[in-house]
Amino acid sequence: MAKFRTNHAQQSKTSAGGNIVKVGLFAAIVGGLFYIFNLFTGNIPATDPAVDEQEAYINEDYDEASYYLPGGTNGQIVKHQYYTLSYSEKHEQAEWVAYILTRERLVSPWVDRVDNFMPDLKVRTGSATPADYRGSGYDRGHLLPVADRSFSEEAMEETFYMSNISPQSRNFNQGIWRELEELTRNWAKKFKKLYVVSGPVLSQRPKGRVGDNSVSIPQSYYKVLLDYSEPEIKAIAFLLPNEVNYDPLYKFTVSIDEVEEVTGIDFFPDLLEDQEEEDLESTFNLDLWQFSKQKYDMRVKNWNKR
Repeated sequence: MAKFRTNHAQQSKTSAGGNIVKVGLFAAIVGGLFYIFNLFTGNIPATDPAVDEQEAYINEDYDEASYYLPGGTNGQIVKHQYYTLSYSEKHEQAEWVAYILTRERLVSPWVDRVDNFMPDLKVRTGSATPADYRGSGYDRGHLLPVADRSFSEEAMEETFYMSNISPQSRNFNQGIWRELEELTRNWAKKFKKLYVVSGPVLSQRPKGRVGDNSVSIPQSYYKVLLDYSEPEIKAIAFLLPNEVNYDPLYKFTVSIDEVEEVTGIDFFPDLLEDQEEEDLESTFNLDLWQFSKQKYDMRVKNWNKR
């Protein structure tokens, strides 16, 4: 009898274990179906939050892209992960490049720079190529600077698409344009976050063209900056001739309205309220934007002579 009870107990244990496995499998299947249902209906995140730190950078740009992009242009809108541009086929370059610049990204460790200029395959009509600039005497000038996107290899590499490049005079690119880029990063660190739109003035007659794709050489460039943070929302813009320059940078400050008039571009149409847009874009206050005498001296003494 003892042996019978032992076998019976073993059989009961085996049967119970089998039932537990079946119940567990059923629960796992139900749980999996529930997860998939909620995933596709948007009720739960697609990935573990711990894995999403880098994705947050991307989503910040995408989430805000619907209301900070310019209007009033006819180019092809090309969205990359870390910036958006409008490509002008006629001039074989972007008419504007728009992005968000934050203190958080700028203070992150920088990755090593690797110059890898490449055509932008997202441009339907085909972008300019690195060969267009070869032997032209003009720099392949970035509209979105490399240093603004050096917090990751992917973000940095995107700045080398030829859709983000424009033919700039060497002493302009390495002189006053560089000074403005560096100051913009300083302001972003100070104000925590800037909306930036940058590009060539394509409404003006080009100085000439380079390469087999006839890339226009712009006469001038603009950069528009908006600090949309409380309590002191402010904006400033710049119009700079595409040439070496020895004047202080503040002499090229203008209102956003002036840039809109010369380019035909409508800046921040969905971000700002009508009255707010009118107030911010019609004027600017230099006292709210700190310029650097040290950078100016470096430009005049060193950068302009390279």
